[in-house]
Amino acid sequence: MSNSYTPSEATRQAAARVMDRCEQLAAITAMTDETGAPAGILRAYLTDEHRQHNQLAAEWFSQIGLATWQDAAGNQCARLEGREPGLPALIIASHLDTVPDAGKYDGILGVLLGMEVAARLAPRASELPFAVELAAFADEEGTRFGATLLGSAAMAGTWQPEWWQKTDAEGITMAEAFTSFGLDPEAIGDAARRPEELIGYLEAHIEQGPYLEAAERPLGVVTSIAGARRFTISIHGEARHAGGTPYERRQDALIGASQAVLDIERIGRAHGAIATVGQMSTHPGAVNVVPGRADFSLDLRAETDALRDAAWEAIRMAVEEFCVARRLRVTVEEIHSAPSVSCAPSLMEAVAAGIARTGDPDPLRLFSPAGHDAMAMAAVTPIGMLFTRCDDGISHHPEENVTTDDVAYALDALEAAVWEIVSSYE
Repeated sequence: MSNSYTPSEATRQAAARVMDRCEQLAAITAMTDETGAPAGILRAYLTDEHRQHNQLAAEWFSQIGLATWQDAAGNQCARLEGREPGLPALIIASHLDTVPDAGKYDGILGVLLGMEVAARLAPRASELPFAVELAAFADEEGTRFGATLLGSAAMAGTWQPEWWQKTDAEGITMAEAFTSFGLDPEAIGDAARRPEELIGYLEAHIEQGPYLEAAERPLGVVTSIAGARRFTISIHGEARHAGGTPYERRQDALIGASQAVLDIERIGRAHGAIATVGQMSTHPGAVNVVPGRADFSLDLRAETDALRDAAWEAIRMAVEEFCVARRLRVTVEEIHSAPSVSCAPSLMEAVAAGIARTGDPDPLRLFSPAGHDAMAMAAVTPIGMLFTRCDDGISHHPEENVTTDDVAYALDALEAAVWEIVSSYE
């Protein structure tokens, strides 16, 4: 990468402002210590913290001079008109909700970079052949109700009616939470955008992986977003006395689950897929009882649906084969499925050209194993994404970190990408 590029003082100040605003948002949290002071970051959908971060985002949008509103799904939106009112819009967006005990930048950085880009575009709005809209999506992580990409799905018009009956840890349904928040479940369709209203979608996001850092690149072009399949797998055996049951008589479900975990990693590696067992439990769960059932999760992702699905078939066959040999039975429930999505070539090239303006003429191109709001928005408009390097690839963790210098690079690259889109539009 060339070292000849140096961000301007104005860009450095804007990057410092982004970092300061990340700190302000981090103070909005449901996680506190015994004194009531923040003790970790948690902002979930349709909560007081959601209301607070929307209010703060609305204040910042208004300071730029943008029209701002909260849509029917609770997303905080804003609009900069182009050379005439009512033009189709380029959306620049990400999310403000978090996982429990989150970092400060996942999603948040993309929203704030979009704000700064809009502030730079505003004095030149008469040159824009389209409008620019910003969105701070209200629920990408699915922390409260277990369904992900809720804010962007509502905007893309793919809201699922079955979500209304999903409940949180207190048994509150999503429909009830909507009403308590001041939203109308019957109006959810008002959040949906039509394809003719949009020209595309851009999202800046921390990489949440180690590849940019390993390549010593601050920025990268996203080529696609992996589709995920998630399963609950149960191994059924026979619970018996741990002392009185000889090995040859045992039908130990945990042995089957343990071998499955090893096979899952082996097959994931061999097939170029990312396979993770994140949860496991045994029943009845006593120290002196041979486990009669073991339940575990499987999260399976790959660059393409074909790779992912081939890995799943290999995993399923390996688990079943081992369990048959051990006189165990396997049951599988698929609890989530999302197809992979590809970024639009024109938007990838715009992002690459934007990065080139920051001194990297041949930016790294990489697919995203993690899901993003762009996945949902691909149902209604072409998508493009820019990745920013994060320290050690850490994310969904309090140690998640980016540098002010990298934020400055991202800001200049994202603005330049918008002007590349302008130059190729019409």
